Amino acid sequence: MKIAEVIGKVTLSRKHPSLDAARWVIAIPLKSDELNSRKKKKTEPFIIYDELGATPGCQIAVSEGAEAAAPFHPDVKPIDAYVSAILDQVEVY
Repeated sequence: MKIAEVIGKVTLSRKHPSLDAARWVIAIPLKSDELNSRKKKKTEPFIIYDELGATPGCQIAVSEGAEAAAPFHPDVKPIDAYVSAILDQVEVY
């Protein structure tokens, strides 16, 4: 699981039929030293399936790979990243 910060939303013109009601966000992964800091390093953003309503600026927990598709079992959805939680607060020790 990764922690990421939402930086925007994605609009698709074509998609797999199983994703008709899907909402997608774009986010940048955060490293532990960036969690409580306003200064973020420039990293490669990635696209994430979102059912929770994450908005730009939110920190989110992201499941990837087989775990991303697990909430839909037994249905099959072609996704690789899923917003599993919106984080209110993160404490780094």
